[in-house]
Amino acid sequence: MLQADALNEARSILFVDDETSSRKWFALTFADEFTVVTASGVSEALALLARRGHEFAVLVTDYRMPEQDGMNLLRAVQRDFRHLVRLLATAYAEKDVAIAAVNQGKVLRILEKPLDEKPTREALREALALHRSQALERALNEGRVAAMRETLGFLAHELNTPLATVRGFVNAVVVRHQPAAPGAPPGTVQFLEDYPGQLIAALESAERRALYCQSLVSTFVQSARDAYPDAATQTISAAALVHSLLDEFPFEDDERSWVDSELVAEFMLPGRRDLLYLVLCTLMKNALLVLRGRPDPRLRIELGRETPMRGGPVRPWIRFVDNGPGIPAGVLARLTREPVTTRAHSGGNGMGLMFCFRVMQSIGGAIEIESEFGHGAAVSLYFIPLAPPA
Repeated sequence: MLQADALNEARSILFVDDETSSRKWFALTFADEFTVVTASGVSEALALLARRGHEFAVLVTDYRMPEQDGMNLLRAVQRDFRHLVRLLATAYAEKDVAIAAVNQGKVLRILEKPLDEKPTREALREALALHRSQALERALNEGRVAAMRETLGFLAHELNTPLATVRGFVNAVVVRHQPAAPGAPPGTVQFLEDYPGQLIAALESAERRALYCQSLVSTFVQSARDAYPDAATQTISAAALVHSLLDEFPFEDDERSWVDSELVAEFMLPGRRDLLYLVLCTLMKNALLVLRGRPDPRLRIELGRETPMRGGPVRPWIRFVDNGPGIPAGVLARLTREPVTTRAHSGGNGMGLMFCFRVMQSIGGAIEIESEFGHGAAVSLYFIPLAPPA
């Protein structure tokens, strides 16, 4: 979509000349290949651009005009309509004019009048090709910025809970500090525990969450690096990513014992490792939250391949299956279309799952959710097939 939008955003050529015959010749000569709009002077051209600037890709302007010369127009366009590729047509190709056109007007070419059809047509084609290239690059950069902004917001949301927990654990240690007993050796520190091992457990939990936060930050740093043009495409095996998830996720209490995994078929993941890791973290967190307080909680992470009917392509998948309370039908129908949460009372806003959808769509994959209320849920990530790992 970005590429299509960029290439279709502007295609017209604006030709500015005070001579009526010159304008008619230009429009008639090049209308067979280009959409041409003409203006008789700088004021008319600027008025056209103010109303319809988004339609134009190329500006061709005469230099010598009675009202204002073409250099004034080029400077105004350079300031206010930078997306236009600019050409200057002049019969007075003096050195100072050429230098000003390049330095101040940022022109692609200087065309000598009277214009000759063949070199002028070639210059127009070159200008349109340059405009398309620049428009595509702008669209890609805007997409990168939007993705970075969205990832940063999601990262801030994901960091908030574990960092708040770390602060809570640290505070629990601080408030249990006791004054040293009279006569205690220098350097002796006392803490009062509610039960043996309480403070060590708190510090270990704080460390796990701090490590998790570090992994999220490093993930974001990698996203920032990948946002640069020509960044190398990353690939990772599905099993390796799930292994990282199970190794780094900050499980609470006995949550790790609730989770197991099954490798039905190994495959390579497309897209960026860092964003896919955030997706798995989000699904893990959501599943564990709904399992808390349930009898015999279970979460299974499965990796496999699905062969659709009628000889369609094999679709690799990662699936999270839990035995939680399930999802009401009304909520399930909305999950793929809008931010929905069943945990608003505890700070949930539904944006995590929407982020997951965005990431999967960006790599040509999909998310499917199956659930029967009262009987658990299955969230499947489907990927485009890649070559199997060595």
